Amino acid sequence: MTTRPTDRDRAARPGKRAVVAPDLAELHGPTSGTVELPHRMFWYSDRRFNLDDPAYLRWMYQIVLREALTFAELRTWLDRDTLIRLWSALHLPRGVRQAWQERHPELSR
Repeated sequence: MTTRPTDRDRAARPGKRAVVAPDLAELHGPTSGTVELPHRMFWYSDRRFNLDDPAYLRWMYQIVLREALTFAELRTWLDRDTLIRLWSALHLPRGVRQAWQERHPELSR
């Protein structure tokens, strides 16, 4: 017996559904240098991430995948090839991971 996934199964956190890019090919965000996330996404006073540091790159991707409210935010901050490369190393809420892998099965390979 299979059950249908619910909104709760695809939650980034309680009350917030994960936002998923309809097409990974549209993700062309920065891949190097320093970026600063908006305060809405990351509440620290220093919101800068050095993407040349692998740990900061992963951390920024985890934040964006969890906190994005729109596809435009995903397109601004994420890069397709980088997302695919990092996917298995990202620590994400189960709902975020499930929603993205349902839409983009290539991420679970």
